[in-house]
Amino acid sequence: MKVEEEASAAVLNRLRRAQGQLAGVISMIEAGRDCKDVVTQLAAVSRALDRAGFKILASGMRQCLVAEADGGEAPPMSEEELEKMFLTLA
Repeated sequence: MKVEEEASAAVLNRLRRAQGQLAGVISMIEAGRDCKDVVTQLAAVSRALDRAGFKILASGMRQCLVAEADGGEAPPMSEEELEKMFLTLA
């Protein structure tokens, strides 16, 4: 399963934003910033990564449904495979 082109652009934007936020968290720790501020920014990084993962998952689920409906080339993912992929993000 590949990530759809439209979803890929959104995912890359989220990951780049998270990369910048993570660099900021590292700088904050190195500068000895207050732990409350560090944790707040770290939570933002975590949410950005989660959203990127869910976007990939949603794209994959759409592809699986379309492939199944169209009798696509690749066999659709099983319910267990989709569940496992989803729970990986939980």
